[in-house]
Amino acid sequence: MTGIRELHEWVRAHRDDLLADLAEYVGIETPSDDKESLTRGLSWVDGWLRSRLGEPAAVRDVDGGRHGDIKVYDYPGAGEQPVLLLCHYDTVWPLGTLAEWPFTVDGDRATGPGIFDMKSGLVHAVWALRALDAAGLPRPAIRLVLNGDEELGSPASRPTIEEAAAGTRATLVFEAGADGAVKTSRKGVGLFQVHAKGVESHAGLDPTKGASAIDELARAILALHALTDLDAGTTVNVGVISGGSRQNVIAGSARGEIDVRVSSAAEAARIDAGVAAITAHDPRATVTVEGGWNRPVMERSEGIARLYELARDLAAELGVTLRECSVGGASDGNFVAALGHPVLDGFGAVGDGAHARHEHISVEGMLERTALAAAVLHRLGTE
Repeated sequence: MTGIRELHEWVRAHRDDLLADLAEYVGIETPSDDKESLTRGLSWVDGWLRSRLGEPAAVRDVDGGRHGDIKVYDYPGAGEQPVLLLCHYDTVWPLGTLAEWPFTVDGDRATGPGIFDMKSGLVHAVWALRALDAAGLPRPAIRLVLNGDEELGSPASRPTIEEAAAGTRATLVFEAGADGAVKTSRKGVGLFQVHAKGVESHAGLDPTKGASAIDELARAILALHALTDLDAGTTVNVGVISGGSRQNVIAGSARGEIDVRVSSAAEAARIDAGVAAITAHDPRATVTVEGGWNRPVMERSEGIARLYELARDLAAELGVTLRECSVGGASDGNFVAALGHPVLDGFGAVGDGAHARHEHISVEGMLERTALAAAVLHRLGTE
């Protein structure tokens, strides 16, 4: 039976084909906030998928509204439970970036806007399936979700992702790895806003007639920051503040924007309680906190551990040490893991520079990860 080393050799023999596909994909700009560009990009991906994998058994199209549209592809395979593959096609880079930063390969390093986060990942996934088909090896049924709003927190695509996860046996998220490591846990992310309303008055003539919204906001910020517990993996950060009208006016309004990261559902509940307890100091003022959890926690479950161990052992057969890690950032994998499904995240590019001008991938890492993805999918299709 063909093993992972043989799959790797087949992938290596098609190195130029993978790079050609990646060059064309990176060459199509898909900024998260440009619907027209996202539509063009998704149209290209759709045609490319059909040319590389053939016609799917079914395709579901979901309107993303002002965000990128979502497509769900089902491909036939062994077993009744499909494996879910998550790949977002949007990037953080604005339209026009490509003109000054084109796709480039220099030795083992390939660079270009969105290559690491996460256009390389989709190329891995597609060529892993091609490798299995070329070797005549069974693979599971595949459900592939493409969404164009991940960099914005997946506001339009979350329901579709959660629906697509129903009845699946495992999920592979082709986001980039973290220094080559796959991600077996991710923090939950809360996005909140604190609003303070006070009473305006002249700061010099009538200071006692006023109730400062800025003073209330400052007290609220101290209370919010006090909720941080680094030992528990919890951070609370008020990163943006605004308020007041003039230097000599007791401020009538003020607001702050809050980022929260937690490593467990218990910590999320503690934060919720702490936020609910914040009230105004001055009875004439009000303080309210709005917002909520953008992504739930992805905790390392037994199912996630087993999926990682499968990938780790197969990587070892290739002579590669596959590490796992926990990260503070979130992905669409958080949604699926919160439903109780096993998820292996960070299965995409090996490289560095997400959201940065030094964004790049390792070409050899791309070939290794493609072969590893093929081996994992084959094993999932035969268990």
